[in-house]
Amino acid sequence: MQKKVFQLIADNTSGVLSRISGLFSRRGYNIESITAGGTADPRYSRITIVATGDDEVLEQIEKQVSKLVDVKDIKELRPDESVFRELVMIKVRASAEERPSIVAITDIFRAKIVDVSPDSLVIEMTGTQNKIEAFMGLLSGHEILELARTGITGLSRGTENVTYME
Repeated sequence: MQKKVFQLIADNTSGVLSRISGLFSRRGYNIESITAGGTADPRYSRITIVATGDDEVLEQIEKQVSKLVDVKDIKELRPDESVFRELVMIKVRASAEERPSIVAITDIFRAKIVDVSPDSLVIEMTGTQNKIEAFMGLLSGHEILELARTGITGLSRGTENVTYME
């Protein structure tokens, strides 16, 4: 099993994300993460899908998704030719005694404390999956109350793979 990151440019219309994810469920393909958002052109959305499978399955995913009417472009984002990021928000139980160590870990990883309450902190961090996993590993000695991750989003490096829509 391997993982591939696909970037789609699709029409920004209602139901497009449902039609794309429906293709995955009908075919029994696994989506590890999916993110979607607008582009510089409001007619289109950029959708990043991380899928897992063997070579044959991943090839079929790319072919099947490219056949969807709403999808205008699909490309694989290769790790050595792309920049990937993920956002995580973590609510950690934090007594007065625990706060200094949590703040120190947060500072080392250049994360931000975005909410403080008497017994917890909410930390926001963006980075690669490896950085986020390392950060969460260091927080494992503290009680994580809630966690929200966005999944990977990314762009290819340079200007060679830019998709221009007419």
